[in-house]
Amino acid sequence: MSDLTALFRPRSVAIIGASGRAGNPFARPLQYLTEQGFPGEIYPVNPNYDELAGLPCYASLADVPGPVDLALINIPAAGAIDAVRDCGRQGVGAAVMFSAGFAETGPDGEALQAELATAARDAGVRLLGPNCQGVVFLPQRLYLTFTNGAQFTIPSGSGVAYVGQSGAVGGSILDLARESGMGLDAWVSTGNQADLGVLEVAAHLVDDPTIRVLALYLESIGDGAAFGSLARRADELGKQLVVLRSGRSDAGRRAVASHTGAMVASGAAFDLLARREGVILVDDVDELLLTAHVLARMPVPLGGRLGVVTSSGGAGSLAADHAEAAGLTLPVLADAAQRDLAEHVPEFGSVTNPVDVTAQLFNRGFELFGEVCRRVAAEDDIDAVVVLITMVVGDRGRQLADELVATAAAITKPVYVVWLAGAEQTQQGRAAYRDGHLPVFSSVGMLCRVVGRVVARQGYAPPRIAPPSVADPTAVHALQLGDGALTEAQGIALLDAAGVPRPPATLVRSGRDARTAASRLGGPFACKVQARGVSHKSDVGGVVLNVAVDDVEATVDRLLAEVDLPKADVEGVLVQQMAPQGLEVIVGVTRPDPGYPPVLTLGAGGVATEIHRDVTSQVLPVDADEAVRMLRQLRSWPLFDGHRGAPPLDVAALADAVASIAGLAGELGERLEELEINPLIVHPRGDGVTAVDIVVTTTT
Repeated sequence: MSDLTALFRPRSVAIIGASGRAGNPFARPLQYLTEQGFPGEIYPVNPNYDELAGLPCYASLADVPGPVDLALINIPAAGAIDAVRDCGRQGVGAAVMFSAGFAETGPDGEALQAELATAARDAGVRLLGPNCQGVVFLPQRLYLTFTNGAQFTIPSGSGVAYVGQSGAVGGSILDLARESGMGLDAWVSTGNQADLGVLEVAAHLVDDPTIRVLALYLESIGDGAAFGSLARRADELGKQLVVLRSGRSDAGRRAVASHTGAMVASGAAFDLLARREGVILVDDVDELLLTAHVLARMPVPLGGRLGVVTSSGGAGSLAADHAEAAGLTLPVLADAAQRDLAEHVPEFGSVTNPVDVTAQLFNRGFELFGEVCRRVAAEDDIDAVVVLITMVVGDRGRQLADELVATAAAITKPVYVVWLAGAEQTQQGRAAYRDGHLPVFSSVGMLCRVVGRVVARQGYAPPRIAPPSVADPTAVHALQLGDGALTEAQGIALLDAAGVPRPPATLVRSGRDARTAASRLGGPFACKVQARGVSHKSDVGGVVLNVAVDDVEATVDRLLAEVDLPKADVEGVLVQQMAPQGLEVIVGVTRPDPGYPPVLTLGAGGVATEIHRDVTSQVLPVDADEAVRMLRQLRSWPLFDGHRGAPPLDVAALADAVASIAGLAGELGERLEELEINPLIVHPRGDGVTAVDIVVTTTT
C-alpha cells in the first residue's frame, strides 16, 4: 500500500499557478488554506506576482526557500508535465493537478495523459488528477480545492471520508454534507486518475484512525481484486464502506451464447462482490449521504424493530408499508407501554405502533412528544424510534426540533426524523437538527431503505470461502480448447475432469457407428448434432429425444442428412443415454465484468429458464455451503425440500456438483468465457445429479 502522507498530512504546500484575481475559482485554494488555518507553510508560485494573500510569491518551485511536501498544479496542460518533473527535482512527495486538457478531450489528450503518468512515475511524485477538484482533509485543515462547496466551514468530527471520480458530483456532495450537519473529515476528487485512483486513495483513508465511514462514488472500477481487498480491510477494522456507482446500464454488452450470460447484467460482478464483502450499496446521492450520516453520527440499531411516533395516521400507515418492504418490522407495543402512552395520547389516537399522538398533543407542549418518544424507546422490543412529522412548521417546528434533538441525546437508541414539509417553512427547525447532527429524511421510503441497509449490515459477517478444487486438474489443462464455442462432445470432457456426473455418451459419424454404440450403452437415447459454433442444437432441429435402440441408426442418418448446417461444420452426432427424470436446474459461469471474478448463476433450468428467471448469482469462489445458501434464495426452493409430500431431492449432491463446476471455472481461469449446464437434473435424495447438456466458450 502506498504511503500518501504527503497528500493528506503535508507540512508545506506550494501552489503552482496561484491566482490573485478576485472572483477567479482558482484563487480559492490559497484563500481556503489561509482562512481555514492550514498549520504548515504555504508557498504561492507565479512569476507574475511578488505577493499573494499576504504571502511572498515565488517565480518558480526552485525559488521556494523551504522543502515542499505537496504541490497544487494549476497551469495549462502543455506546461503541467514539466511542472511534475520540477516537483520530482525538488523532492515534492505528492501533487494535485487541476489542469484539464488530458484524456477527457480525446486521443491527443489521452496520449498527453500517458506522458504525464510516466513523468509522475519517473519523478517519484504521487499524482492526484489531472482534471480533478482536489482534496479536503479537516484534521490537517487542508483545503486544496476550488469547489464552491468548501467556501463555508465544514463540520468536523464525523469520521466520514468521501472519495469520488466525478468532480461536479463531489462538489455537490461536499456542500450537501455540510448543510446536513454531518460534514466530511476527508473529501477527494480523483479526476482522470492518471496515477492515483479511487481505490488507492480509499485504501489509505481506511487505515486513517480519524476515519470510520468511507463513502465512495464510482463510475468505473476495473480492478475487482483491489476493491475486494479494500472491503475486507474495512471489515477487518470495523469500518463501514458505502458505495454509489453509476454506469450500470447494459448498453454495449457483448453477445453471449448461454442463457445465464443473457440473464447476468453488466455490473453484476461488482454488485455481487460488494454485497458478499458487506459493502452497503445505495442508489443516489441523498442515500449515500444519509447512510453515511446514520452510520457516523447515530447509535447503531441492534435490529430492525421500529417504534413509529407520528401525528398523522396516514404517515404511520406508509411507514408500516415501507418498513415491510425494507425488511423492517413495527412490533405491537406491550400492554404496559400502551397504558403509559394512553395517559398522553387522545382516545382517537393510537398507542399500538405506529403511535399516533394526533395534532392535539402539540397543544399541550412539545415536551410531551419527547416523553412519548422516550417511552417507546424504553421498550426492549424496539431498536429505533422513527418520528414522522408533517406540517409542524415555523417556530413550532423549531421547538419540536429542539425537543427531538434533546430526546435523541438522552437515549441510547437512534431517533430518525422524517419531515414532510417544504424547506421555506422549516429553515429554523432544520438548522436545529443540523446543529444537533440529526439527519432529516424527506420521505418515509428513503428512511426505511437506509435503515434497512444499515441494519442488514450490522448482522452480516462476510464469508471467507476457499476456492474449491477440481477432481482432475491435469486433465483440464491437457484439453485443447481453442477459441470459441465448444461442441457438447468436447464439453463433456470438462465434466469428466471436474467429476460432475453425466449420462454415458459417444460421438458417432454415421448411423452404423450409432447402432454399434447403442447396443453397448443401452437406451433410450438423445441424439444431438455436434457442430462448431452451434450452442443451442434444438434451435436448428438438431436434437431428437427418447430414441429407441432399434431406431438410433436411422435417426442419426436423418440428422446428418437433414440438419440445416454447413457440412464442414458438422462433426457428428452425440448419442447419449437418456437421464432419469428429476428437477431441471441450470448452472452457469460467466464473465460479465472484466477485472472481476466470474459469476456463477444457479436456478430453475430447462428450455423456459429465461422466461421464469428464477435464478440467483454469486461471484466465485462458491463452495458447497454457498451453493446451498444460493438454492434457498430461489422461489422454487420448496421443490428441492419435498414440496407437498414429494420426496426431497439430493441437495447435497447438487451442492457438490455446483462446487465442482466453480472449481472447474477457477482452474480454467482466463481461458473460460462462459460455461453452462442446462439441464443439470437433480434426482431424489441419495440418487445424485446428472449433467445432461453443456455449453462452453473458451479463449486462448
